[in-house]
Amino acid sequence: MAFLLDTHAFLWFVSGDSQLPVSVRDKIKDIHQPCFLSAASLWEITIKKQIGKLTLSISLQELFEYAERNQIEIVPINFDHLLVLSKLPTHHNDPFDRIIVSQAIAENLIIITRDKEFKKYKVVQQWK
Repeated sequence: MAFLLDTHAFLWFVSGDSQLPVSVRDKIKDIHQPCFLSAASLWEITIKKQIGKLTLSISLQELFEYAERNQIEIVPINFDHLLVLSKLPTHHNDPFDRIIVSQAIAENLIIITRDKEFKKYKVVQQWK
C-alpha cells in the first residue's frame, strides 16, 4: 500500500496534532509504507500562510525539509494527473482537493484524509 497525504493530514503529522489518529501516524512513520504528498499541498500551504489563513510554528523551509527527513516524497503535477482531473466530476470546487484526488487515481494511491468530500469521488481513502 502507498499513501497520499491530504494537506491537513500532513500538517497534523508535522505538528503532532491529536486529531490525527495514532494508527494513521504510525502508517506515515512506517518507512516500509511509501508515503507521498502532492506538490499541490505545498502550494496550498504556501498560499494560505501568505494570506494569513494558516499559522505555522516552523518556517516553510523547515516544513519542506521535515517531509524530506520523514521520507515523504513530493508528487509533482504531471499531464496524466491533469487528464484525470479533466474527467473528474465536479462534486466540489476546491482546486487543491481535486488535483489530490486526480493524483491518487492516476498513481493508484490511498488518500489519507478525514475530508468527507473525497467520498464523492471514486478514490480509496483511509482515516483509521
